[in-house]
Amino acid sequence: MNPGIVYATLAYAGWGLFPIYFKQVAHVPAFEVVMHRTVWSLLFVLGVLLVLKRWAWMRDLLRQPRVLGAFALSALLLSSNWLVYVWAVQNQHVLDSSLGYFILPLVNVALGFAFLGERPRSGQWLAVGVAAAGVLWLTVQAGHLPWIALLLALTFGFYGLLRKVAVLGALEGLALETMMLAPLAMAVLAFWGVQGQGVLVQGDASTLGWLLLAGPLTAVPLLLFAAGARRIPMTTLGILQYISPTLQFALGVWLFGEPLQASRFIGFGLIWTALLVYSLEGWWSSRRVLPAPTTVRA
Repeated sequence: MNPGIVYATLAYAGWGLFPIYFKQVAHVPAFEVVMHRTVWSLLFVLGVLLVLKRWAWMRDLLRQPRVLGAFALSALLLSSNWLVYVWAVQNQHVLDSSLGYFILPLVNVALGFAFLGERPRSGQWLAVGVAAAGVLWLTVQAGHLPWIALLLALTFGFYGLLRKVAVLGALEGLALETMMLAPLAMAVLAFWGVQGQGVLVQGDASTLGWLLLAGPLTAVPLLLFAAGARRIPMTTLGILQYISPTLQFALGVWLFGEPLQASRFIGFGLIWTALLVYSLEGWWSSRRVLPAPTTVRA
């Protein structure tokens, strides 16, 4: 088996099982969880960079203010995505979070068209249209937009758009983003500590241990994903990405007991149909064989 498939599968499985982790710290406010996740992720990533001796990119960045500005925006999008996701899991909205990541590939198609000049094929547009119908159905049934799913899909979609055109790899990019977020996170945690609040002062050893674990749990799947993405075609990667929201959906229904009404199931069904169309269209396009060039004989 191509090792890239193993790496990517492990990455998506790790992301799909994240709700189990965040349930362990459900008694900690989501904003505080994100602050800890930022600090411990930075320390872990810096440790990896130290082992690999990959520091040259930092020196070069000081002469590229536009790159720094782009990563400041991507850091804001990443932290917003984390905050919405952690809050959703802690407040029994795992199904809504899974919906967001089911929608994400189709959001990426729309963003590529709007900002990168990409021209989606007719099958991809069909998938986007069917998914939009699913979102509309869920909106009508609930009486409001599925804002958790849309926020997760849009924040991570725009984050992915920025990272697609970025000059740094996955590890270096995460290091820079957490470097930008960490001063604020450390200041907030220190302020809470002075006030006698927060896990660092009031929490027990078990809770602090779970929060420390956020560092490797954030970085390791990302490194696995980067390793996998370099070794397998984008079509294969696109199909594997459904592992994550599928696991989240299964956890929401069978482990956490979130209700799935028949009306909502129809909306999910439309979005799953869109993903099936999207995947089959991508597979079909990748299997096409271009006609051999005509040989002109003298």
